[in-house]
Amino acid sequence: MIDIHSHFFPRISLAEAARLDPRRGPWLETSGRNGQIMVGEQPFRPVHDALWDGARRLAWLDEQGIDIQIMCATPVMFAYAAPIERALPWAQLMNDRALDMAAIAPQRLKVLAQVPLQDVDAACREASRARDAGHIGVQIGNHVGERDLDDAGLLTFLSHCAAENIPLLVHPWDMMGAGARMKRWMLPWLVSMPAETQLAILSLILSGAFERLPASLKICFAHGGGSFAYLLGRVDNAWEQRDIVREDCPRRPSSYLDRFYVDSAVFDPGALRLLIATMGAERVMLGSDAPFPLGEQTVGGLVRETVADAEIRRRLLADNARAFFSL
Repeated sequence: MIDIHSHFFPRISLAEAARLDPRRGPWLETSGRNGQIMVGEQPFRPVHDALWDGARRLAWLDEQGIDIQIMCATPVMFAYAAPIERALPWAQLMNDRALDMAAIAPQRLKVLAQVPLQDVDAACREASRARDAGHIGVQIGNHVGERDLDDAGLLTFLSHCAAENIPLLVHPWDMMGAGARMKRWMLPWLVSMPAETQLAILSLILSGAFERLPASLKICFAHGGGSFAYLLGRVDNAWEQRDIVREDCPRRPSSYLDRFYVDSAVFDPGALRLLIATMGAERVMLGSDAPFPLGEQTVGGLVRETVADAEIRRRLLADNARAFFSL
């Protein structure tokens, strides 16, 4: 099995985080095998040692039967709001620490870089530097402030990655509507996060960006593409009925499904069947969102339970990822 979507958070000290942001820099507080991601002085998320310890992660891979796992930053590390003179060294530090964590078993632990997307030139340089250093791709957030992926600068970055053959994983973050109505029960993660991913996909489709981006771009959206597959019929119907939906998008939205990939982190057999039927078996890759509680607890279990066809199961569990990331 190849798991393309898992997270890490290296041992970043309070002092190192303060160089990024003295009040809200993210860092890791640990006690034995338990830890707490901190944002400044505020607890953000309880975690355990598979998030930062390469040896523990490797032991967990053995327990799960995972051959290769691709790790990427926990999104709180993105630092897109920071000045570039702080954000670039921060991204470089995270990327170097990621390689350090993977060094215990570089054939099994692979890493995706993070880049300072608020500065497109710096992001392009860091993506190439990280690729040359050993990263197999880049993880980006689905937006930078008010700029979605169809922003001209972000399209420049996507085109750079296409030209350099750098695969991309798009992860939702900084969720919309996280105000008074998202009052409890992790509602931003359950409602806004899937919507953020659908927004990212539709921003590329309806803006006509996919018409301008190279077809060689390798881009995958986390969490099964969020709410996209379930609502694609609504989008197609809107495109057919309203000229304001068609004004920048020359083709039916569902005709762009061959331009991107999704992972399998949807947690329900019916949802996975719909995802495969919508995207095609060649466009879905195993993703666990480990090692967080909202991730798949038995990695690959949903695919094995849901997909009866052995060839399709092999595609989802490994073959698609091997081709996408050139493993």
